[in-house]
Amino acid sequence: MAFDPMDSMEQDAVTDIVDAAIENNDVVLFMKGTPQMPQCGYSQKALDLVTQYRPNVHTVDVLQSIDEFRVALEDHSGWETTPQTYVEGEFVGGSDILAELDERGELADELNAEDADAVSENTADDADDAVQSPF
Repeated sequence: MAFDPMDSMEQDAVTDIVDAAIENNDVVLFMKGTPQMPQCGYSQKALDLVTQYRPNVHTVDVLQSIDEFRVALEDHSGWETTPQTYVEGEFVGGSDILAELDERGELADELNAEDADAVSENTADDADDAVQSPF
C-alpha cells in the first residue's frame, strides 16, 4: 500500500479521533509518524521526553490526514503545529515546552508520572491483551 499525501480523511472523522484520544487517555501525544518511526525531529524529541516518564503513552500519527489534524488540534489548544501533548485532557505543549519543563525538573509532575508507575505495575501482565489504536 503506497502513501498518498493527497488522500485525506473527513474533518468530522479526524475531529472525533482527536476528541476521543484526548478524552480516553491519561497522556496522548499527537506526532508525525509512529513511536517506531517518528517522521520529524520534534516528534522524536517529544516522544523521548514523554516516554522517559510515561513509557506507555498513547500516540496518534497526524500524517494520515495532516490538514484535518491541524484544524482539530487547534480547536483544543489554539496551536496547529505538532507535536502536541495532552495530560488528562489538558494541553501541555510541544517538544520545546516539554524540554523546558524537563530542564526545570517539572516534566515528571506535569505528566503525572507517579500515577503511571501504579498503572504500569497493575497492567504489565495485560499489555499484550490491550487493544491497539489504528492510528
